[in-house]
Amino acid sequence: MATLTREEARSRAEQLRADSYTVDLDLTGEQTFTSATTVEFTVLRGGDTFVELRPHTLHEARLDGVPLDPAALSDGRLALRGLAPGPHTLHVRADMPYSGTAEGMHRFTDPADGRSYLYSMCFQTEAPAVYACFDQPDLKATFTVSATTPDEEWTFLTNSVAVRDPADPRRWTSATTPPISTYLLAVAAGPYHGVHTEHAGLPVGLHVRRSLAPHLDADAEELLDVTRRCYDHYHQLFDAPYPFDSYDQVFVPELNAGAMENPGLVTITDDLVFRAAATDVQRQDRAVTLAHEMAHMWFGDLVTLRWWDDIWLNESFAEYMGEDVVGAATHWTQTWPDFGIRRKTWGYDADQRPSTHAVAPTPEEIPDAASALQNFDGISYAKGASALRQLVAWLGPQEFLAGVNHHINRHSFGNATLADFLDSLAAHTDRDVHDWAAHWLRTTGVDTLVPSLTEGDDGPVLAVDHRGSRPHRVRIGLYDLDHLDTAPSGARLLPREPLEVDLAPGRPLTSALRGRRPDLVLLNDGDLTWAKVRFDEAGRDAVRQALGTVPDDLSRAVLWNAVRDQVRDAELPAAQYLDLAEAHLPRETNNSLLTAGLEFALHQVLDRYLTDSEAPAGRERLHRLAARLLDEHTRPEIRLTALRTHLATAEDAPMLARWLERRSTPFGIALDLDLRWLVLHRLTLLGAAGADRIAEEARADPSASGREAAARCRAALPDPQTKERVWQELFDPEGTLSHHAFAAAVRGFWPRGQEALTRPYRARYFAEVVPLARSRGETLARQAGRFAFPYSAVDPEVLALGERCLREADPTPALRRQLVDQLDDLGRALRVRAASRPDPDGS
Repeated sequence: MATLTREEARSRAEQLRADSYTVDLDLTGEQTFTSATTVEFTVLRGGDTFVELRPHTLHEARLDGVPLDPAALSDGRLALRGLAPGPHTLHVRADMPYSGTAEGMHRFTDPADGRSYLYSMCFQTEAPAVYACFDQPDLKATFTVSATTPDEEWTFLTNSVAVRDPADPRRWTSATTPPISTYLLAVAAGPYHGVHTEHAGLPVGLHVRRSLAPHLDADAEELLDVTRRCYDHYHQLFDAPYPFDSYDQVFVPELNAGAMENPGLVTITDDLVFRAAATDVQRQDRAVTLAHEMAHMWFGDLVTLRWWDDIWLNESFAEYMGEDVVGAATHWTQTWPDFGIRRKTWGYDADQRPSTHAVAPTPEEIPDAASALQNFDGISYAKGASALRQLVAWLGPQEFLAGVNHHINRHSFGNATLADFLDSLAAHTDRDVHDWAAHWLRTTGVDTLVPSLTEGDDGPVLAVDHRGSRPHRVRIGLYDLDHLDTAPSGARLLPREPLEVDLAPGRPLTSALRGRRPDLVLLNDGDLTWAKVRFDEAGRDAVRQALGTVPDDLSRAVLWNAVRDQVRDAELPAAQYLDLAEAHLPRETNNSLLTAGLEFALHQVLDRYLTDSEAPAGRERLHRLAARLLDEHTRPEIRLTALRTHLATAEDAPMLARWLERRSTPFGIALDLDLRWLVLHRLTLLGAAGADRIAEEARADPSASGREAAARCRAALPDPQTKERVWQELFDPEGTLSHHAFAAAVRGFWPRGQEALTRPYRARYFAEVVPLARSRGETLARQAGRFAFPYSAVDPEVLALGERCLREADPTPALRRQLVDQLDDLGRALRVRAASRPDPDGS
């Protein structure tokens, strides 16, 4: 199907105005649904244009009552020719296909009870898979939606309040929305379980499929409390009131994103309805997701980007506000350390790959809607939010908020650009925000800040080597080692009064310090900017001795990030990361930092960075560290975090089998459904559980989560015949696996330790993934590039195969982006391993 270009969108926006959509959906079919759309629009300049539609079968299309030739539909576009200036009415009725990849109208049948559920995902380019429309963000219109459902058990939800027809309980009709973009239309239908309340006169609802109802009910008060608190806090921040007539949050299966900000009907992955024990980190993440999507009601929905080059105006803003509002309005006050250690690393990694891009690319860099889709990544989210955090530090919070309100008030129910946003900020400050944007939003890469200390006539002198192109407002932390017999490591780091400085490229900073030479200089203390930081020799020694004693959580996040980055840059041997983890994670009290440290050790250091000779000892070290955390900590959330790592690194199969049989561990933590699957996966890798045992566990857990966990375990079986069967199912271009089921299964295929078994599939992967991506679409292409890549095969052979695939096989845009990123990470892993090997002379 043709993708809309920026020039086509600009021309169409000049030619016409979309006024209203009336969409009627017949959802009674099991293979297709019927979509009848009436579009009222006004032509401003006569001529030809088109609407987008991707039907299974087009039944009729009438323009101003005149039937259109079915041949007018080609390549997803229905031609409208010879339009005269003035009002027009287009009516289109078509049968539309259901989706298995959450693109368009997704249909899911719950294996737990056989009930079916629907929800739409119209994001960016998928609205024409649901209804006929002028599909571009700056042609906003009002929407009235009606639907026919299969029976009375079904609920129907959309962007505005929908009511059931008393004469026909299967029929629903919504109120008319304010003007919104086509990609924001949303519906959800099925026998959803709902929890309903009202807040500030607004109907509020939570919804989930029936099999997860007990788990939603258990957390409903927490979810509603977060919703109320965020809603109230946003009304303290913004002048404009919430602009829609209801607020429903529906937790849906197999969503291809974490959530989607549809106005009045937010869809959220039902992975966030916890069916098993969850840590405080998981609950905080969920709260931030809720706050992120609510922020979009203003930035994204009320005021929408004009074209896809400004996705950062949606995502960076929501990312920033989600973290800040949860930290200010709820009991999760440590959101920024979590962001620093877990979200920023996503962005830092992305910004150091060949596929990096500016936070706000120029319009010319986003020539069509398809190319924009590749930019929904750690740069548009984490780096963009970090840029806003730096902007607030440089501009001032009151000036920033005044500019934001100016922008929202000026462009409500309309569209805006980066230039519009900067003009609104500039109206409330004397600072040159346009110059700031040129340095921060139009450039790529990560600056590096390196301190050095020398002795001056009056004491130590600090200099900062600024390797990069951006100005930075930063805090510089100065710390002294205090050697105490009572400290677990024998020393602790005590902070002095920090420095607040502005760093500029080409202007070296030097500053005389009072007192003795500090043992650690921590640049970007407080994590207000986007930069890699390094230590001088004394600082490296101080970090080695006492990293875990730094009192502030944000400061420790910056320290752990610096260490992580040094490992990835092959400046610090991976085994030394385990040294630091063993020395300092046992005293860590912030579970976000602990979780990130253990996950990096498990999934990067053990799975990729340690050489084959180092890996067994590294796994044992991490296993012992997790056991120590279980023994020494009493907080349930930290013990649960540690147990997950302990199970994932266990080598004693009989012990794990006993725990599985008893449904408990000697640590006083019962094995719930999720932990049981973790144990069984480990037993599978150890060769101590086979297909029959997996099938037995799957019968005990017939849920969708259980089905996916069983698929992951089967893919991990160290058996050639099973590997081949799994591969054939995964890489069948005509296959019907949902993207979610595909990702679940393929995650088990390439475990470290099975290289001899999986080696033949390396070349097959690059040969078969391209036709798979072409056949199954861009969502599954992203999954195939991200999760099916031979991750554990840290081998130059894989690098050569991948580079050849990029040169010769013409991957789809989504697959190409994922392969470029994976190959860059593989090259980095090879460099890390090479740096840890002794030189030939034994040094």
